[in-house]
Amino acid sequence: MSEQEEKKRAKKIFDILSKEYPNVKSALKFSSPFELLIATILSAQCTDERVNIVTKDLFAKYKEPKDYLNVPKEELEKDIYSTGFYRMKAKNLRTCCKALLERHNGNVPADFDALSQLPGVGRKTAAVVAGNAFGIPAIAVDTHVVRLSNLLGFVDTKNPKKIELRLMELLPKDYWIKATHLLMAHGRKICIARRPKCFDCVISNFCPNFTTSK
Repeated sequence: MSEQEEKKRAKKIFDILSKEYPNVKSALKFSSPFELLIATILSAQCTDERVNIVTKDLFAKYKEPKDYLNVPKEELEKDIYSTGFYRMKAKNLRTCCKALLERHNGNVPADFDALSQLPGVGRKTAAVVAGNAFGIPAIAVDTHVVRLSNLLGFVDTKNPKKIELRLMELLPKDYWIKATHLLMAHGRKICIARRPKCFDCVISNFCPNFTTSK
């Protein structure tokens, strides 16, 4: 298949998914770029549902970067305990907030590169914040995106950055932000890791891994 044909196939797949999941958006609840940044850091190896439960109280207590630095780390660890890996996450939150204060006057930068250079913030988190808080075209690669990108034949790698860059090559820029949400939605509802519902899949005709076995 030529590169042009592959781009047409990718666009068709995401057009179908857009119709299947017309209202997809970030499942994390936030009211500012800063809140989304905090929530995304907490979401590592944790469900969005659990993060939303924790941040309901967290955002009432910690309203700006300095608040995360003005409490003992043990108190912050206790407040985020149920998200898992709470010691590392508390450390990441504090170093990130310190960097926001020192480099950006306490503001979350509306720039992917600046976001990705914050301590505790990788490309995935930077993409989530850039896309969902600022509308900057970006693709966040989570486990669903890794798995489905491989199953659909877009890539043959588990490397998140390579997957991100390949999807950017295949899709128009105005598809980038939504692409993450569409693959996540489809991965959770239909293309489930251990029990894919191939016969219920609206893009099965485009999937080289479609199976006829039940």
